[in-house]
Amino acid sequence: MNGVVDKWFDGLLRQLVRPEHILLPITVKIHKERSQVTMEMQDLLNGRCGWCGTDSLYVKYHDEEWGRLVTDDRLLFEFLTLESAQAGLSWITILRKREGYRKAFYDFDVNKVAQMTEQDVERLMQDEGIVRNRLKIKSAISNAKLFIAIQKEFGSFYNYTLSFFPEQKPISYQPKTLKDIQASTPESDAMSKDMQKRGFKFFGSTICYAYLQATGFVNDHLVNCICRK
Repeated sequence: MNGVVDKWFDGLLRQLVRPEHILLPITVKIHKERSQVTMEMQDLLNGRCGWCGTDSLYVKYHDEEWGRLVTDDRLLFEFLTLESAQAGLSWITILRKREGYRKAFYDFDVNKVAQMTEQDVERLMQDEGIVRNRLKIKSAISNAKLFIAIQKEFGSFYNYTLSFFPEQKPISYQPKTLKDIQASTPESDAMSKDMQKRGFKFFGSTICYAYLQATGFVNDHLVNCICRK
């Protein structure tokens, strides 16, 4: 029986601890007698929010981009596309393919992406530089068309995003631990609901909130993170 339990836990750990987790400050605790596995992450590591670990790409993203307000619509479209592609995957996986996405989607020129055809979809399905998911590729193109429609209606996608915030200003939360960081908020709920009504794909409230964090409409750096100083 113990051998069966050991094999079950080995299989579970292979599912939980992916290669992208190796450089993250995660502690795995196994309680075989209770058939329980818990994974804990340090709140701060080297003065930074613990989720970025020690991967140089992740650390650079944490230090230079995450939580910094983006006002440029081109970059907002880039993050919208990348966050949508991330659905069901880890963010570090998308970061590692970011340059591939920039090449595949015309450096996120929304007008060029909106004009992409079914032939482009077939071409990108063979592109190892991106996540080769047909639905996600097609949604990037359809989302581009909807993005342009919002720009025309609100003047910019930046203005549209701010319209969901109190007084149309970004929010700075004060989380002390990683557990204090929310997965969604009333703002992300409202924005994702409106976007889904407009036809956007792969942009539920959780993904929307990650987008708001990445683009600085929400600052969720821990209070003792170096990015707060």
